Amino acid sequence: MSAFFTQLELGPMFRALMRNKIGALLIALQIALTLTIMVNAIFMMQQRSEQMARASGLDEANTFYLSNTVFAQNYNLKTALQQDLQRIRETPGVVDATQINAIPLSGGGWSMSLQTKAGDDIEGTGTAVYMVDEHGINAMGLELIAGENFQNSDIGWREEGSTQWPPKAIITKALAETMFEGDWKNAVGKTVYIDNHQPVQVIGIIKALQAPWNGWNGVERSMLVPQQLDSKGSRFFIRTEPGRRDELMPVIEKMLAESDRGRIIRNVTSMEQTRDESYREHQATNTILLTVIIVLTLITGFGIIGLAMFSINRRTRQIGTRRALGASQWQVMRYFMLENLLISTAGVVLGAAGAVGLNIWLVSTFSMTPLSPVLLVIGVIALLIVGQLAVSYPALVASKISPATATRGRA
Repeated sequence: MSAFFTQLELGPMFRALMRNKIGALLIALQIALTLTIMVNAIFMMQQRSEQMARASGLDEANTFYLSNTVFAQNYNLKTALQQDLQRIRETPGVVDATQINAIPLSGGGWSMSLQTKAGDDIEGTGTAVYMVDEHGINAMGLELIAGENFQNSDIGWREEGSTQWPPKAIITKALAETMFEGDWKNAVGKTVYIDNHQPVQVIGIIKALQAPWNGWNGVERSMLVPQQLDSKGSRFFIRTEPGRRDELMPVIEKMLAESDRGRIIRNVTSMEQTRDESYREHQATNTILLTVIIVLTLITGFGIIGLAMFSINRRTRQIGTRRALGASQWQVMRYFMLENLLISTAGVVLGAAGAVGLNIWLVSTFSMTPLSPVLLVIGVIALLIVGQLAVSYPALVASKISPATATRGRA
């Protein structure tokens, strides 16, 4: 074992590093900074990617929606709404349609607080509210996993300015788990209270339906209520047969526009497009973070190359002497690669501490989940590999210095 360490010449290596300690320190700090930023940047990218991958609960590939804005006077909103929905539902290729007050992941909608007990001083649970008729679940492609759907007799009209809520509701599994301490099946048949005192019976539970706000920590908590809006501005949510959405979007838009000149049909949008727009900032942030990681890694790699080349130029005679004394090209290469490994190890140790410290701050400031130790280990290994790859070319250059040329070179 002692012969092995003698062969590696760790003593001369440490002395050489101490003679150029400023350069070695700078590279170690660069590696530490790169690891600190890289690990936490990847961590934040993972967080955003997980958010973007969350299931909305909708049949996104086959659903779209449009806005219906009435401007005509003496317009019978209730009759026109039922006629519009009937026309849409009878269109070949349409699975179902419903009027809705808000669109998941769109950024704008309704929210209320639900309580398990009535009272002004009882803490409630926030939930997004979607107003639909008995076709809502089928039109949105939701999965009813417990209880029952609304009946036609349950559907009421909500006048503008009304604060009254219907006596029945369907909630998501996530909302049921939050309100009933994980026992979501127990929510069916229970009475909850909206607006502090109004009782609402939970008649069904759907597997998932996201709220309109993707950054909300309660994005999985949603509630369906059996109401239709008596309003001049409303939206229709439409589900088509698989593969026919893009074909039917202009067809239904034209059909509705031509059937009644007293309103405007606009903003025909697919749910896939809505998802893309909702997470556009997430995508842009991930692109920026990836660019930062690549740039920092390249800067670190070039810094290692620069330090190694500088060290080789300063120690040309020393390298030549080693070669004249019988050192092989591989031994010379190994020397510089081990020297870089020592610098990189010091850097990743500092960087690991910095990464953990930065993550603690991110978790406490932005309520993020803690950094995975696996990610930190991967970051350490990745930077050590980058260091070895970066120094391999200078080490190869050093190994090819001939003894004769080296002894005529500079000290």
